[in-house]
Amino acid sequence: MSKFKGVLFDLDGTLLDTANDLGEALNFVLSQHNLPTVAREKYRPVASDGAKGLLELGFKDKLSQYDYEALRKEFLNYYQKNIAVHTCLYSGINDLIAYLDENNIPWGIVTNKPINLTNALLPSFTELSNAQSILGGDSLPQRKPHPAPLLQAAKEIGVAPSDCIYVGDAPRDIEAGNRANMFTVIAKWGYIENLNEIDEWLANIKIDHPIALKAHVL
Repeated sequence: MSKFKGVLFDLDGTLLDTANDLGEALNFVLSQHNLPTVAREKYRPVASDGAKGLLELGFKDKLSQYDYEALRKEFLNYYQKNIAVHTCLYSGINDLIAYLDENNIPWGIVTNKPINLTNALLPSFTELSNAQSILGGDSLPQRKPHPAPLLQAAKEIGVAPSDCIYVGDAPRDIEAGNRANMFTVIAKWGYIENLNEIDEWLANIKIDHPIALKAHVL
């Protein structure tokens, strides 16, 4: 079994369960426009798609009747003010990160979440304070599934891409990792609507729990 020298993570749906705060932001915007709110079981699988995916879910075919940028601003303003009310680390992430830190295995975060929101959220989780690279969806001109953010993060943590693991819960994560020549891992605990489709993503492995990653480092 190959051992890897560094680990990069997606954020929403991989390290942090942010779905309920994102869903609350969606439901706030919907209520402002006198539209029905969305139940948790409906918005959770869409949480990885951010404001765009959630607004499309909530407004459906009515979205074209609104100023999309105005809705997006409403959503993001509410979300930023309430960014860590319900958000929490996934079970096992704390132990995994502690293991990486204790063994001096560098790690970082590559997310499509805007960097200002990422930077607003992370201080609430001191367990993640040792990330050696943090890149948001607008940190570079390209975003996942383009490999550029992952390649930049690998450079920042000081590990060759071929010696890196990338862990995510969406097809774009695995595509970006594969294009960056990294060892790609599907986080099955994340926002995956249909687990029967994940073989099509062409990841190297799928794991049910963060601790399973320990076997691939050190």
